[in-house]
Amino acid sequence: MFTRLQNVIDNAVARGCIVGVVFLVARDGEIVFATEKGFADREAGVPVRRDTIFRLASVTKPFVAMAALAMADRGRIRLEDPVRLHLPYFRPRLADGTEPLITLRHLLTHTSGLSYDYPDADFSDGLSDTDFGFEENFTRLAKRPLKFAPGSSWEYSVAIDVLGAVLAAVEETTLNAVVRRYVNDPLGIAADTGFAIADRSRLATAYADATPVAMRMPDRIVLGNAETGIFNFAPVRAFNPHAFQSGGAGMVGTAPDVLRLLEALRMEGTPVLRPETWRAAVSNQIGALPRESEPPGQRFGYLSAIVSDPKAAATPQSAGTLNWGGVYGNDWYVDIAKGLSVVSLSNTALEGCNGQFVRDTRDALYADLAS
Repeated sequence: MFTRLQNVIDNAVARGCIVGVVFLVARDGEIVFATEKGFADREAGVPVRRDTIFRLASVTKPFVAMAALAMADRGRIRLEDPVRLHLPYFRPRLADGTEPLITLRHLLTHTSGLSYDYPDADFSDGLSDTDFGFEENFTRLAKRPLKFAPGSSWEYSVAIDVLGAVLAAVEETTLNAVVRRYVNDPLGIAADTGFAIADRSRLATAYADATPVAMRMPDRIVLGNAETGIFNFAPVRAFNPHAFQSGGAGMVGTAPDVLRLLEALRMEGTPVLRPETWRAAVSNQIGALPRESEPPGQRFGYLSAIVSDPKAAATPQSAGTLNWGGVYGNDWYVDIAKGLSVVSLSNTALEGCNGQFVRDTRDALYADLAS
């Protein structure tokens, strides 16, 4: 049934533009397609397996956002709370020197005025390696002027990293413990998925786009361009116990565990969120604010982008489809109308996140389902 999809995956791995990938498709809660292709470590000849652990990068964000919403459901925080209520040291200002009110809602929706575009930054954006804790890192971030007044525009940003620091402060524990308490444990997600590597032998080696085939990443490398963004990769960060637990990029995990989270998003947030909270999370929360440099036909909720106009988005996905990715080579979406939850975890940046592989696998899957 999934001949087109399998061919796209096989060809990408054969060409070397994807080194290794686990691709899972669930329909109405049942896994209807699963494949593991290529290598977790090409040079050592270690194949990818279903339980291979990948660096999740921004696939971390929906875990942390879900934890925040679950805490709000339980009265631990309010989305209208000022960030400075929980992080007194985090008081960024606008370019004119005024200090605006940034709320947790602004962080969740990427409307806070924060960014990922900080040339020559002296702090970590969650990808780069660091020995800073939350306070040291975000005190440095707070010295940078906000890009815009909170709530007045949208820009993808380090906001979920700041949100992670808030959650850890409120719960007086690690961010890992917060995510486990409010998300992973209720969903039965194993210890493989979190802010520490449960089994180093199963961690996939990171690779980067190159010609003629993807290359093994060094400990630190800068990738990207003005169109895709510039990324300061540091695969070594995953082994650094001193680096703050990045709510925007710091988790590692397996495809089956990520699929459990996606299924919760498809099934009205059960058992993590209240139904009304889930409805808000999967609805447009940014109104008509422009998403400059982002794909057209999409809005943003509390957890991800949301397809609002499939034609404008040039996608076969239904209106209301949730989607996002992770720059180490990951992609996911939940087409609620069609009962689909799809996760693709690869070890190849940037191709596995925003390259042709993402579009080709998506289009092949929907073509297979229509045939």
